[in-house]
Amino acid sequence: MKLDERHLIQLAAVINAGGVTEGAELLGMTQPAVSRTLALLEKRLGEPLFVKGRRPLRPTPFGRALADHGQAMLLSSRKASELADNFRYGRAGTVRVAGTQFFMDALISGLIADFHNERPDVRVVQSYGYMPDLQDAIRADRVDLAICPVDVLDGDDMEFQSILAGRNVVACRVTHPLLLKRKLKGPEVLDYPWIAPPPNSPLQADMRALLLSFGSTGVSVPYIGGSLASAINYLTRTDALTILPHGVVFAYRKVGDITALPLRVPHPQRALGILRLAGSPQSPAVTAFSNHIATSFGKLAELIKRHEQSVVWKG
Repeated sequence: MKLDERHLIQLAAVINAGGVTEGAELLGMTQPAVSRTLALLEKRLGEPLFVKGRRPLRPTPFGRALADHGQAMLLSSRKASELADNFRYGRAGTVRVAGTQFFMDALISGLIADFHNERPDVRVVQSYGYMPDLQDAIRADRVDLAICPVDVLDGDDMEFQSILAGRNVVACRVTHPLLLKRKLKGPEVLDYPWIAPPPNSPLQADMRALLLSFGSTGVSVPYIGGSLASAINYLTRTDALTILPHGVVFAYRKVGDITALPLRVPHPQRALGILRLAGSPQSPAVTAFSNHIATSFGKLAELIKRHEQSVVWKG
C-alpha cells in the first residue's frame, strides 16, 4: 500500500501540536482540510489513528508509528526548505576563488573570514595563480572568480570589475639604512640584496623594470622562492629589499615591521579587481561573496589612498 507522504506529515504535525487546529496552523493549512486528510487516512488503512474520546488527542500505537515516519519527512522537508532559502539568498553554497598569492594571503584571506562571520555555511575554496592560469581556470569552470591585478585583459569573454588601483612598491624593514637618507637616489637600491618575487608574477616583471631603469640587469638575490610570510620575516631581519603590492605593505602597517621606500616603481597602469566569465550565471553565494569583496575594498580604498599620499613618491 502506497501512502501519500503529505498525509503522514499532517498526522505528525497534529500529534506534535496536540490538536487538529494547532497542527493545521503549524503547516499553514485549514483545520477542515487536515481533518479530512486524517479521516481519509483512517478509512484507507482500516485502523484508528487516535484513541476515541480522548482530549487532547492521543495517538494509537499504530498512529504513533506512522507519525514517526511523518515526523522524519516533516524535518526533511523543513531542512530542504531552509537549504533552498539559504541557497537563494547566498547563505549556503560553495565559492571557488583564486588569485595572486601575496595579495590573497595578506588581504583576501581576512575578508573571507569576515564573510564567514556573516555567512558561516558558505564553503570557500581558495587557490592561487597568475593571469594566464586564472583565465584558463575560469574558462574551464574550475573557479568561479579570480581576484588579481590586470593591465591588459586578454579576450572578450572575460569581465573585470576594478576594486583598487594597483601599485607595487619597494618594501624594506622600518629600520632600513635607506630610510635615513634625506634624499634617496634610486640607484642606491642596487647596493643591497633583494628577495626574488614569485616567478612569472607582475612583481617579478616590475623588479626587472626597476633595475633596468637604473641601468642594471641584476643584483644580489640571496633568497628565492619564499612565501609572503617568509619574505616579510626575512625583510625584518636583514637589509634586503623586495617588490610587494602597496596594499600588502598597507595590510601590515599595524605590525610596524615593514614599510615602502619613497621610490616609484615603473610598471604598466593596472588595477586589482574581480575577474569572471562574462555573461555566465553565478550562484547567489558567489554573488554575495563578490559583493562583499567589492564593498570591503570600497572601504579600504580611502584608507589606502591616504596611506599612499603620506609617502613622497619620486618619479
